[in-house]
Amino acid sequence: MTGPAVPAGGVDPGARPGSGGPVLVAFAGLPGVGKTTLAARVGAALRAPVLPVDPVERALHRYGLTGDVPGMAAYGAVAGLAEVQLGLGLSVVVDAVNPVASARGLWHDVAERAGVPLRVIEVHCGDEEEHRRRVEARPPEEHGTWEQTLRRRAEYEPLIGPRLVVDTAVVADPLPGILAYLR
Repeated sequence: MTGPAVPAGGVDPGARPGSGGPVLVAFAGLPGVGKTTLAARVGAALRAPVLPVDPVERALHRYGLTGDVPGMAAYGAVAGLAEVQLGLGLSVVVDAVNPVASARGLWHDVAERAGVPLRVIEVHCGDEEEHRRRVEARPPEEHGTWEQTLRRRAEYEPLIGPRLVVDTAVVADPLPGILAYLR
C-alpha cells in the first residue's frame, strides 16, 4: 500500500499545520511571561519536541563561552536541532526569548529550508506586577533577575510580521486559541 508522494526530506511542503504535516512553532517574549509553560503544552498537544534555547545557553556558559557569543550560538545550535527534527517529519516547538531580528530570522530560514510553515507566537504578560512576581519566583541563576528582564525589555526589538500575540495576564487558557492558530 502506498500513500501520497512526499519529497526526499520526508516533508510535504504543501501540508498545513493541523493537517498532519509538520510545522515550526517559534515562541517569543521576555522571561517570565509564560512561554515555557505554553511551549510545553503546545509540544504535548502536537506530540512535538520542544527545543528551549535557555539551557543550551547556560551549557555554553559552563564551557567557557561568555559575552554575546553564547546567545547567538545557542540559537544556532537549537536551529540545527530543529532542522534535523523537521527533516524527520516532526513538528518542532522552539522556546526562546527571540529578542532581536537576527535570532528570529533563524526560524524563517529553518522553516524555508525544511519546507514547512512557520508559526510565531509572541507571549506577553500585560500585568507588570504579575510579570515581576513570576520573574522573582524563579531561580535567578537560571532565568535572571527582574532588573535583567527590564534591560532585556529595553533592548527587545519589535516583532514584525505574521504572528499570534498572547497576553497571559488576560487569557486564562490560551491553548485552544494557539492550537486553532496552528491549524
